[in-house]
Amino acid sequence: MFKKLDDLRSLILPVGLALLILVALTGLTWANYRYAVQNPGGNDLLPHWLGTRLFLMQGQSPYSAETTQAVQKMIFGRPARPGEDQSAVAYPFYSIYLFSPFSLIENYDTARAVWMTALEVGIILLVMASIALSRWHIQPVILVALLVFSVLWYHSIRSIINGNAAILCALWIALAFLAIRAGHDGLAGFLLALSTIKPQMVVLLAVFVLFWCISWKRWTLFWGFLGSLGLLIASTSLLIPDWIVQNLRQVLTYPKYTLPGTPGAIFTQWLPGVGSRLGWALTIFLLATLVVEWRAAWRKEFHWFFWTASLTLVATNLIGIRTATDNYLALFPALVLVLATWDQEWGWLGRLLVILSFIGLFFGLWWMFLATIYPLNGQPTQSPAMFFPLPVFLFLTLYWIRWWVLHPSELLLDQLRRVTGGVRQK
Repeated sequence: MFKKLDDLRSLILPVGLALLILVALTGLTWANYRYAVQNPGGNDLLPHWLGTRLFLMQGQSPYSAETTQAVQKMIFGRPARPGEDQSAVAYPFYSIYLFSPFSLIENYDTARAVWMTALEVGIILLVMASIALSRWHIQPVILVALLVFSVLWYHSIRSIINGNAAILCALWIALAFLAIRAGHDGLAGFLLALSTIKPQMVVLLAVFVLFWCISWKRWTLFWGFLGSLGLLIASTSLLIPDWIVQNLRQVLTYPKYTLPGTPGAIFTQWLPGVGSRLGWALTIFLLATLVVEWRAAWRKEFHWFFWTASLTLVATNLIGIRTATDNYLALFPALVLVLATWDQEWGWLGRLLVILSFIGLFFGLWWMFLATIYPLNGQPTQSPAMFFPLPVFLFLTLYWIRWWVLHPSELLLDQLRRVTGGVRQK
């Protein structure tokens, strides 16, 4: 009798938790649907939703002129004019593996609502993965503050409203790091390959990971990444043999109808006389920095790898590779690493720095966005100035915490010496 009651209780708990999660997700999706109906948009999702849907239903290439015009008509009600966002599909074709389930939903508002829910869940999982990566023994109050911050700060809200896949790519990167630390190299390689759906986010990181793999002879990770990437490319090439050429054509035309997306282009817009040279100077500086840090990470343990990988992701957004502020979600593990190190190594002062960072990055970024927003083609547009605050902040603070992260054993020895020294004095 008692055994049956215990079995019943053990069954009720997971079932009740599953139902609670299902109800919460249903409510969240309904709220997202109401928002999508009242606020048309999601222009980062729309080309991929419609492009994938037209391919699945009609066999039409996502990169064709017909698909691009169909997307433009959904956004503008007409073909895009010169100077307007052409809204062409620019992701690799294997992104259809991600977008296919959502493209099977016929109504775009419904598909967008479900997609927004997936992104919101992705942000929460990204926070949990980032905390695990940093081994942060986080206090409940700070955890709640971090969760609220992560969902409502500028870069998350922008990505959710636009429907940008950068959130999921950031999650896959963080999970790949966890898999590397746990020794699940095949899984890590697959997750890293999957994140190349937005290649500009991970191109430098992938090179660094392969470099680090060679130093440890971790061939499962090395070939797991290259093999998974090759499989993604080969499997979709069976569907459209020349998709790489078609995709490359779209990528090359992308800068012609979009706003500046590199520091050099932004500097040139601000300072036409010297902007280009300033951009090249920054690129050379960051390349030299990465060469030094990658060499230092050769055959180093995971904590060193993680710090260097975080720096690489930060540098990716400043080094001259075309990017967007939506992609900054990939920097969230680096942000948590900085906050965790302050909290765990600096005591009350570290916790004060954590709180000030929450306040500064939340209110500061929203204030800066609202203060610098300007109209373009009748639409409110983000200022290029928004490209700089987060990566510059993280570049400086990663070097601030570098010694504490890279020499944890020395910190432990210092603490032991202080303790034993104090005992002897007494």
